[in-house]
Amino acid sequence: MTVRPMTIDDYESIYTLWNASLASVRDIDDSREAIERFLARNPGTSIVAVADQKIIGSILCGYDGRRAYLYHVAVDAAQRRGGVARAMLEVCLAKLRGLGIRKCALIAYTNNSAGNAFWEAMGFHTREDLYYRDCWINEK
Repeated sequence: MTVRPMTIDDYESIYTLWNASLASVRDIDDSREAIERFLARNPGTSIVAVADQKIIGSILCGYDGRRAYLYHVAVDAAQRRGGVARAMLEVCLAKLRGLGIRKCALIAYTNNSAGNAFWEAMGFHTREDLYYRDCWINEK
């Protein structure tokens, strides 16, 4: 397995992986054009894992200058519990450290017990002092 930065050429493979693995893929937000803008705005921080010339994992990662955010962390179901997510996360966090980013956040669904156990083991703690809120500003 190799871990490398995501490129827009990976789009079809990662979109397929996301649809198989994630609960929140939105056509409008996760379109090729939207992901291309995201990658251009956050060069080198989004990561893919590749085995046998197939993308088996991804982390979409962006930052605002102060902190980073992880989105669409996914590993192919047949490859889970084999260190893929850990390897991707280590590369991603190293890149962020190199950019001077000191804090990283993510959103995990409460019913994703395996995912939440992974994030806890990786040092991501549940915040009890805030509410996460969002608002859709497009029609889809």
